[in-house]
Amino acid sequence: MTQIDDAKPFIPVRIAVLTVSDTRTLDQDTSGQTLVDRVQAAGHILADRKIVTDDRADIAAILRDWIADPAVDVVISTGGTGLTGRDVTVEAHRDVYEKEIDAFGTVFTIISMQKIGTSAIQSRATGGVAGGTYLFALPGSTGACKDAWDEILVKQLDYRHRPCNFVQILPRLDEHLRRK
Repeated sequence: MTQIDDAKPFIPVRIAVLTVSDTRTLDQDTSGQTLVDRVQAAGHILADRKIVTDDRADIAAILRDWIADPAVDVVISTGGTGLTGRDVTVEAHRDVYEKEIDAFGTVFTIISMQKIGTSAIQSRATGGVAGGTYLFALPGSTGACKDAWDEILVKQLDYRHRPCNFVQILPRLDEHLRRK
Protein backbone atom coordinates (compact mmCIF):
# COMPACT_ATOMS: atom_id res chain seq x y z
CA MET A 1 0.00 0.00 0.00
CA THR A 2 1.18 3.53 -0.69
CA GLN A 3 2.02 5.92 2.10
CA ILE A 4 3.98 9.02 3.07
CA ASP A 5 7.17 8.33 5.02
CA ASP A 6 7.32 11.22 7.50
CA ALA A 7 10.90 10.26 8.42
CA LYS A 8 11.99 11.52 4.98
CA PRO A 9 12.29 15.24 4.18
CA PHE A 10 9.91 16.94 1.74
CA ILE A 11 11.83 18.06 -1.35
CA PRO A 12 10.07 20.76 -3.37
CA VAL A 13 10.31 20.52 -7.15
CA ARG A 14 10.11 23.38 -9.64
CA ILE A 15 6.97 23.10 -11.75
CA ALA A 16 5.95 25.07 -14.84
CA VAL A 17 2.28 25.20 -15.85
CA LEU A 18 1.23 25.60 -19.48
CA THR A 19 -2.36 26.20 -20.56
CA VAL A 20 -3.14 25.35 -24.17
CA SER A 21 -6.13 27.31 -25.43
CA ASP A 22 -7.20 29.47 -28.35
CA THR A 23 -9.58 31.45 -26.14
CA ARG A 24 -8.45 31.61 -22.50
CA THR A 25 -6.59 34.44 -20.82
CA LEU A 26 -4.92 34.27 -17.40
CA ASP A 27 -8.08 35.73 -15.85
CA GLN A 28 -10.22 32.95 -17.37
CA ASP A 29 -7.77 30.10 -16.91
CA THR A 30 -9.45 28.11 -14.14
CA SER A 31 -7.65 24.86 -14.98
CA GLY A 32 -4.20 26.45 -14.98
CA GLN A 33 -5.02 28.32 -11.77
CA THR A 34 -6.22 25.09 -10.17
CA LEU A 35 -2.84 23.52 -10.93
CA VAL A 36 -0.93 26.58 -9.70
CA ASP A 37 -2.91 26.60 -6.44
CA ARG A 38 -2.32 22.88 -5.86
CA VAL A 39 1.39 23.05 -6.77
CA GLN A 40 1.96 25.84 -4.28
CA ALA A 41 -0.27 24.34 -1.56
CA ALA A 42 1.77 21.13 -1.76
CA GLY A 43 4.95 23.14 -1.09
CA HIS A 44 6.41 23.04 -4.59
CA ILE A 45 7.82 26.01 -6.50
CA LEU A 46 5.94 27.54 -9.43
CA ALA A 47 8.80 27.93 -11.91
CA ASP A 48 6.76 29.56 -14.68
CA ARG A 49 3.27 29.82 -16.15
CA LYS A 50 2.20 30.49 -19.73
CA ILE A 51 -0.75 30.30 -22.07
CA VAL A 52 -0.25 29.23 -25.69
CA THR A 53 -2.65 28.67 -28.56
CA ASP A 54 -3.38 25.21 -29.93
CA ASP A 55 -0.38 25.18 -32.26
CA ARG A 56 1.80 22.06 -32.20
CA ALA A 57 5.07 23.85 -33.03
CA ASP A 58 4.46 26.62 -30.49
CA ILE A 59 3.59 24.13 -27.75
CA ALA A 60 6.68 22.02 -28.50
CA ALA A 61 8.89 25.15 -28.52
CA ILE A 62 7.75 26.14 -25.03
CA LEU A 63 8.24 22.57 -23.80
CA ARG A 64 11.77 22.55 -25.26
CA ASP A 65 12.57 25.89 -23.61
CA TRP A 66 11.44 24.58 -20.23
CA ILE A 67 13.27 21.27 -20.73
CA ALA A 68 16.47 23.25 -21.35
CA ASP A 69 15.89 25.45 -18.30
CA PRO A 70 17.62 24.07 -15.18
CA ALA A 71 15.05 25.95 -13.06
CA VAL A 72 12.25 23.62 -14.30
CA ASP A 73 11.94 20.02 -13.08
CA VAL A 74 8.36 19.32 -14.16
CA VAL A 75 6.01 20.70 -16.80
CA ILE A 76 2.26 20.23 -16.51
CA SER A 77 0.14 21.32 -19.43
CA THR A 78 -3.65 21.54 -19.50
CA GLY A 79 -5.81 21.56 -22.59
CA GLY A 80 -5.63 20.21 -26.11
CA THR A 81 -5.71 16.50 -25.23
CA GLY A 82 -9.06 15.70 -26.82
CA LEU A 83 -10.01 14.39 -30.24
CA THR A 84 -10.83 17.49 -32.26
CA GLY A 85 -8.66 18.87 -35.04
CA ARG A 86 -7.23 21.62 -32.85
CA ASP A 87 -6.24 19.20 -30.05
CA VAL A 88 -2.50 18.82 -30.70
CA THR A 89 -0.99 18.98 -27.21
CA VAL A 90 -0.34 15.24 -27.04
CA GLU A 91 1.44 15.31 -30.39
CA ALA A 92 3.55 18.29 -29.26
CA HIS A 93 4.51 16.46 -26.07
CA ARG A 94 5.45 13.34 -28.01
CA ASP A 95 7.57 15.48 -30.34
CA VAL A 96 9.86 16.22 -27.38
CA TYR A 97 9.65 13.04 -25.27
CA GLU A 98 12.70 10.85 -24.92
CA LYS A 99 10.60 8.31 -23.02
CA GLU A 100 6.86 8.12 -22.55
CA ILE A 101 5.42 7.22 -19.15
CA ASP A 102 2.80 4.90 -20.61
CA ALA A 103 1.11 4.08 -17.32
CA PHE A 104 0.35 7.75 -16.59
CA GLY A 105 -2.41 7.85 -19.20
CA THR A 106 -3.69 4.47 -18.07
CA VAL A 107 -3.87 5.44 -14.41
CA PHE A 108 -5.48 8.76 -15.33
CA THR A 109 -8.12 6.90 -17.35
CA ILE A 110 -8.87 4.57 -14.44
CA ILE A 111 -9.33 7.55 -12.12
CA SER A 112 -11.47 9.36 -14.71
CA MET A 113 -13.67 6.31 -15.22
CA GLN A 114 -14.60 6.45 -11.54
CA LYS A 115 -15.72 10.08 -11.96
CA ILE A 116 -17.11 10.39 -15.50
CA GLY A 117 -17.61 6.81 -16.66
CA THR A 118 -16.96 5.93 -20.26
CA SER A 119 -16.53 9.60 -21.19
CA ALA A 120 -12.95 9.07 -19.97
CA ILE A 121 -12.27 7.39 -23.31
CA GLN A 122 -12.08 10.83 -24.94
CA SER A 123 -9.02 11.91 -22.94
CA ARG A 124 -5.49 11.40 -24.22
CA ALA A 125 -3.64 12.43 -21.06
CA THR A 126 0.03 11.57 -21.35
CA GLY A 127 3.30 11.79 -19.48
CA GLY A 128 6.93 11.57 -20.49
CA VAL A 129 10.51 12.53 -19.81
CA ALA A 130 12.95 14.66 -21.82
CA GLY A 131 16.26 16.24 -20.86
CA GLY A 132 15.83 15.31 -17.21
CA THR A 133 12.39 16.97 -17.03
CA TYR A 134 9.03 15.33 -16.41
CA LEU A 135 6.21 16.40 -18.74
CA PHE A 136 2.51 15.76 -18.22
CA ALA A 137 -0.37 16.71 -20.54
CA LEU A 138 -3.76 16.92 -18.85
CA PRO A 139 -7.21 17.67 -20.24
CA GLY A 140 -8.41 21.26 -20.09
CA SER A 141 -11.22 20.71 -17.61
CA THR A 142 -10.72 21.88 -14.05
CA GLY A 143 -12.08 18.55 -12.78
CA ALA A 144 -9.54 16.59 -14.80
CA CYS A 145 -6.71 18.77 -13.47
CA LYS A 146 -7.91 18.22 -9.91
CA ASP A 147 -8.14 14.45 -10.48
CA ALA A 148 -4.67 14.19 -12.04
CA TRP A 149 -3.06 16.29 -9.32
CA ASP A 150 -4.95 14.94 -6.31
CA GLU A 151 -4.82 11.28 -7.29
CA ILE A 152 -1.47 10.96 -9.09
CA LEU A 153 0.88 13.91 -9.23
CA VAL A 154 0.71 15.13 -5.63
CA LYS A 155 1.86 11.66 -4.58
CA GLN A 156 4.41 10.95 -7.29
CA LEU A 157 5.98 14.41 -6.90
CA ASP A 158 6.44 13.90 -3.16
CA TYR A 159 9.84 12.44 -2.26
CA ARG A 160 8.32 10.89 0.87
CA HIS A 161 5.78 8.80 -1.07
CA ARG A 162 6.42 5.07 -0.80
CA PRO A 163 7.07 2.58 -2.24
CA CYS A 164 8.43 4.86 -5.00
CA ASN A 165 8.00 8.29 -6.58
CA PHE A 166 9.20 10.44 -9.46
CA VAL A 167 11.34 12.72 -7.27
CA GLN A 168 13.71 10.01 -6.08
CA ILE A 169 14.80 9.25 -9.65
CA LEU A 170 14.77 12.87 -10.87
CA PRO A 171 18.58 13.24 -10.56
CA ARG A 172 19.04 10.19 -12.80
CA LEU A 173 16.65 11.11 -15.63
CA ASP A 174 19.38 12.72 -17.71
CA GLU A 175 22.27 10.44 -16.77
CA HIS A 176 22.50 9.23 -20.37
CA LEU A 177 23.23 12.82 -21.41
CA ARG A 178 26.05 13.14 -18.87
CA ARG A 179 27.79 9.85 -19.81
CA LYS A 180 30.36 10.46 -22.50
